[in-house]
Amino acid sequence: MSARPAQRPAGGARPPVTLPGLAALKREGRPVVMVTAYDFPGARAAEEAGVDVVLVGDSAAMTVLGLDSTTGVELEEMLVLARAVRRGLTTPLLVADLPFGSYEASDELAVTSAVRFVKEAGVDAVKLEGGGPVPLSRARAVMAAGIPVMGHVGLTPQSASALGGFRAQGRDLASATRVLGEAEALAAAGCFSVVLEAVPSQLTELLVPRLPGTVVIGIGAGPAVDGQVLVLHDLLGMREGVGARFVQRYADLQQAMVAGVRAYAEDVRERRYPAPQHGYGMPAEVLAALREQLG
Repeated sequence: MSARPAQRPAGGARPPVTLPGLAALKREGRPVVMVTAYDFPGARAAEEAGVDVVLVGDSAAMTVLGLDSTTGVELEEMLVLARAVRRGLTTPLLVADLPFGSYEASDELAVTSAVRFVKEAGVDAVKLEGGGPVPLSRARAVMAAGIPVMGHVGLTPQSASALGGFRAQGRDLASATRVLGEAEALAAAGCFSVVLEAVPSQLTELLVPRLPGTVVIGIGAGPAVDGQVLVLHDLLGMREGVGARFVQRYADLQQAMVAGVRAYAEDVRERRYPAPQHGYGMPAEVLAALREQLG
């Protein structure tokens, strides 16, 4: 089986997005656009659409690897995906999730994993979940090694079972206080950005002014953030099921893909494909010589 080689991206009109550039967008009140990507085609879509930040999320476990949760994806798998995404980008800032099990055990492990993403996949920053003592220690160690860190609080999928499942956080006083404290601690530690996932819009409105130097990215956190992120497969409808309530679908590619493959299968079974225009010819004299040779 064959396919044409992927086209290498050429430099675009926009300058590459940097951490100071993101900070400038926040100061100017211009929303930051962030999406996930897991392969070269997804990266090219993000590049051509002009997004600011691309996340190689551990959501790849479910979107492209068929696992039940994010905890099953391995570091080596994430590195493969990140390298593919890097090949498709020239402009957006590239961030990669540190997958479950790649940073929790020690600061040294966290730094080793983060360094691999930078050296082997060319990412610009890494993201880790939680704002308690352990994630804070890991974040500080990674930043001390010269690698920018994006935090993530609220609903943290890697620890969803400990949070009672995939459910909104910060809806009672204790949970809201925890989310506020963790976000502020990550910002104070030096994280350039914090993702707020599945928290009440009112909590976001209280929190964002308390993080003046940190780019706050929301997913299911309302409009008061500095930017938004969605999973590419969610926003393009490349998945089965309805998805979370905060997902806005901008296309329905899953049904389009099914329809396309079904039409192909029907054409093959009815011998409508391949048609003459899909084949290659042979000079008549060559065919005659071959037939003579074969007797």
